[in-house]
Amino acid sequence: MTDRLTKARRSENMRRIRSKGMQPELATRRLVYSLGYRFRLHSKSLPGKPDLVFSKKKKIIEVRGCFWHQHTGCVDSHIPKSRKEYWSLKLRGNVRRDHKNLRKLRRLGWKVRVIWECEAPELLRDPATIRKFLGR
Repeated sequence: MTDRLTKARRSENMRRIRSKGMQPELATRRLVYSLGYRFRLHSKSLPGKPDLVFSKKKKIIEVRGCFWHQHTGCVDSHIPKSRKEYWSLKLRGNVRRDHKNLRKLRRLGWKVRVIWECEAPELLRDPATIRKFLGR
């Protein structure tokens, strides 16, 4: 199947996709901050540059997009109909890298909580899960 968009339009769409500062991440950051927790952003010294790093607690919150990180069972984690081979390879690579970084972080003694894009709104309404993970 061919792409329905022109090459220029597809390029423009892809250029707009950012790896940091997306809505679910920003909402999570606002919530965590409002709960009184302080954190570092995208620490370059840790595998995968995790989103929110709580150094003293040795805990990390990763906010992941369901499509880009292929959230199992989520409606948004599909493979596009055009260029299936390209997308399968690309998205499988993302998942492999996520698993590798998660293993490295855990070996270094970090506890990691992954928040998926589709579950962020629910967590924002009931922050008990985040409070429980981060503790006092």
